[in-house]
Amino acid sequence: MEQSIVAGGMLSNWWDEINESRQWQDGVFYFLCAAYALVSSVALVQLIRIQLRVPEFGWTTQKIFHFMNFIVNGVRAIEFGFHAQVFLFRPKVFTLALLDLPGLLFFSTYTLLVLFWAEIYYQARSLATDKVRTIYICVNVVIYVIQFCIWIYLWINDSNIIELIGKIFIAAVSFIAALGFVFYGGRLFLMLRQFPIESKGRRKKLHEVGSVTAICFICFLVRCLVAGLSAFDANASLEVLDHPILDLIYYMMTEIFPSALVLYILQKLPPKRVSAQYHPIQ
Repeated sequence: MEQSIVAGGMLSNWWDEINESRQWQDGVFYFLCAAYALVSSVALVQLIRIQLRVPEFGWTTQKIFHFMNFIVNGVRAIEFGFHAQVFLFRPKVFTLALLDLPGLLFFSTYTLLVLFWAEIYYQARSLATDKVRTIYICVNVVIYVIQFCIWIYLWINDSNIIELIGKIFIAAVSFIAALGFVFYGGRLFLMLRQFPIESKGRRKKLHEVGSVTAICFICFLVRCLVAGLSAFDANASLEVLDHPILDLIYYMMTEIFPSALVLYILQKLPPKRVSAQYHPIQ
């Protein structure tokens, strides 16, 4: 019994020493900066490759998705590169806004996939798709308006209750995204499985939809749980410098790994268009 108490005390001391160590804080946050910069660069390279492949197309959903990935991960890289300034902003609402805004952009970026899948599903069912895009835009507008209202209120009146509501709101937004992936990703996956024709393209699309659905569902579910936990437990807060290991685990699990995996799965380029005046040699 005494040995377990001693071991628990040593573990607690080790954890506290890491959290309070300036070297550990700098090391973890600079590592996150480098990881985000790498993912951002991959998204930019993929966007350029797509543009070179089909320059005649405008801003397709695929291009917007990669561009927003470039922006979200680039902003995160800058944040963690200047972590000392970001986490110590006063009033505290500026720190909350700087850390939460890329999270909202991450939500908008990855729910683009839900929008894309919903449009494919409804088109396959010969249903109208106009309302789907409108719903996506309206949901995002409402979320950003509510979040900005929370930040403005906290700027005027620093209230612990409103800060609590803000964290619960972030948890709710993440839960909505998780449900969206299960609902539309799951429906599209089941629809593809019902197709009678067995082909390599069908298997790849099944793997793509199933993998991305699972990755994004887990990602947003973890975001929901951690945001909800941090609302009621200060030891789970992500807006402070002295929780570097928690930040490392959270951001690796909910943004860096999911983004890297999804970009890898969706790396296929659109097919080249053959000019009508061009006739290949038979």
